[in-house]
Amino acid sequence: MTFVEAAPAKINLYLHVTDRRADGYHCLDSLVVFAGAGDVLHYQPGETPLTLKLAGRFGAVLGEDAAGPDNLVIKAANALRTQAGPKAAVRGGTLVLEKNLPVASGIGGGSADAAAALRLLDRVWGVQAAQADLLRLAEGLGADVPVCLLSHTARMEGIGEVLSAAPALPECGLVLVNCGQAVSTPAVFRAREGGFVPRAALPERWENAQALVSTLQSLENSLEAPACALCPTVEKVLHDIAAQPDCLMARMSGSGATCFGLFPSVLAAEQAAARLADAHEAWWVWGGALREGA
Repeated sequence: MTFVEAAPAKINLYLHVTDRRADGYHCLDSLVVFAGAGDVLHYQPGETPLTLKLAGRFGAVLGEDAAGPDNLVIKAANALRTQAGPKAAVRGGTLVLEKNLPVASGIGGGSADAAAALRLLDRVWGVQAAQADLLRLAEGLGADVPVCLLSHTARMEGIGEVLSAAPALPECGLVLVNCGQAVSTPAVFRAREGGFVPRAALPERWENAQALVSTLQSLENSLEAPACALCPTVEKVLHDIAAQPDCLMARMSGSGATCFGLFPSVLAAEQAAARLADAHEAWWVWGGALREGA
């Protein structure tokens, strides 16, 4: 029997760099949502040592060398196995990661995959770890893994480990576009200029998509400008998204290079995505709704 877990794309609607700790890590404040697009993790239990195979459009780009012990999915499995000890009913078998999201793209990717591995194997192995324990494992795997473990709209602060409830979101459509050029997160942080940005003041809810955008336009992604400097094509992507009919706003997610557009309806987002995909065949484009339950 094969078990399946979704690894939805993570989008930072805004991202403020608020401080820098003594150990060099930057403190963030971000409103995170999840898209209907994502990777998919498959698991077939077995008695053989646990192995990982890559599939999908971007699995081929990564190649099999990326499926080794340094892959975050394997690291997540090993971390869960160590915590579970003898409670884990099955520890071997085959994981197949269907990579549908571009790599090094600012929308979760490897973090979402690691989080999916924690959720899936916790269930299948019968570990039944407390959420707090899974979140501690996630924190040790990477800054975005805790919020990806939850996979629902949340406010993310600290270095990613401080999660809190977010305002209720209105219905809206979402477009994601990646130009195919990877952007290094450490390089983006090194290229960032200027001071720190205050923690955002958010309302309890937004009545509609336009109200949400009005708030977001008063905020920023502190990493967008340095990412554009390192990868000028990001500016082209932002321009082309913003030029679509009914686009309410366009912004980069995370450290890039994926950009998003917000639209008043799912249909408007789907239509915009179709136009962008036709105009730029080499780009990865997706349009649709926020993930159900977001």
